[in-house]
Amino acid sequence: MPVVTSGISQRQSGRGVGLGLALVSAVAFGGSGVAAKPLIEAGLDPLHVVWLRVTGAALVMVPLAVRHRALLHRRPALLAGFGLLAVAGVQACYFAALSRIPVGVALLIEYLAPALVLGWVRFVQRRPVTRAAALGVVLAAGGLACVVEVWSGLGFDPLGLLLALGAACCQVGYFVLSDQGGDAGDQAPDPLGVIAYGLLVGAVVLTAVARPWGMDWSVLAHSARMNGTQVPAAVLLVWIVLVATVLAYVTGVLSVRRLSPQVAGVVACLEAVIATVLAWVLLGEHLSAPQVAGGAVVLLGAFIAQSSAPAGSATAPAADGAAERELSARGTTIQDRR
Repeated sequence: MPVVTSGISQRQSGRGVGLGLALVSAVAFGGSGVAAKPLIEAGLDPLHVVWLRVTGAALVMVPLAVRHRALLHRRPALLAGFGLLAVAGVQACYFAALSRIPVGVALLIEYLAPALVLGWVRFVQRRPVTRAAALGVVLAAGGLACVVEVWSGLGFDPLGLLLALGAACCQVGYFVLSDQGGDAGDQAPDPLGVIAYGLLVGAVVLTAVARPWGMDWSVLAHSARMNGTQVPAAVLLVWIVLVATVLAYVTGVLSVRRLSPQVAGVVACLEAVIATVLAWVLLGEHLSAPQVAGGAVVLLGAFIAQSSAPAGSATAPAADGAAERELSARGTTIQDRR
C-alpha cells in the first residue's frame, strides 16, 4: 500500500508541475501577438517578424543544439518535423493572419487545434481519450464559435481566417511531436535538444521564405506605437524572442511530456484568452459581450480538461508511474544543469 500511495503522489505531483508549465507557456505565447502587431503596423512584413523571432530564439538555443548534436543522427525526422510544423508553419501562418484579423480572433481560431489533436489521438493513434478531455475540447470549440461570431457570417477577413486555421493544423504537429519519445525512458530525445534543432530548422526554412535581406531594418531602430504609446521596437523584439519564443517553447514541450497532447492542448487554449485580454488592454482591440463569454467558455473547457486523469491510467498504472518517475528525474537534471 505505501508503494501505491507513493506512486499516486508522484503522478499527482508530476501533473501539477505539468499544469504549471502549461500555464507559463500559455502566458508566454499569449504575449507574442500584442508585441508583434505594433512591429507589423510600424512597417515590418509579418514574415520578417516571424523570421526575427525564430532566428533570434535559434541563436539563443545554439549551445543546447551543440550539446545534443547526437539527435541529428538519432531523430532527424522528429527534428525536421518539429522545425517545419511546430516552428515555421505555426508562426508564419499565425503572424500572417495577425496582419489581417484581430490578435484574439487569430489565436482563438488557431486553438481549434485541441479538437484536431483529440481526433488524431483517437482515430489515427487509436488511443483512448478521457471524457473530460473530450468535453473540454467541445466547450473550447463552442467558445471559439462565439468569439468569431459564426452567426454573423464570419465578418472577418476570409484569408485571415484561413491562415489562422492553417496555424491550427500546424499546431497539431506541435503537440503531437512534443509528445514523441516521452515514454522511451533513457532513450527519449531530450526536449531542450528537440526545441533547439526545431528552431534552427525553422530559421533556415523561414530564411528562404521570408528573404530577410529585403527587410526594412531601420524599423528596429525606432519606436512602434502600442495603442497610442511609443515603445522601442528593440524592446518588443527582445520580448518576442526570449519570452514569447524560448520560454514559451521550453515550458510548452515539457508540459506536454508531463501531461498528454490532448490535455496540454486544451489547457493551452488559455493562451487565446490571455492574448485577447492583453490585446484589449495594450492594443485597444475591444470584443463584444458574446466574444467575451466565448473566451470564458474556452477557459472552462481548459479547466475541465486539465482536471481529468490521463487516458489509459486505469489499465497501465505501472507504466504511467514509471514514465512519471523518469520525467521527474529528467526535470531535476535539467534544473541542475541550469
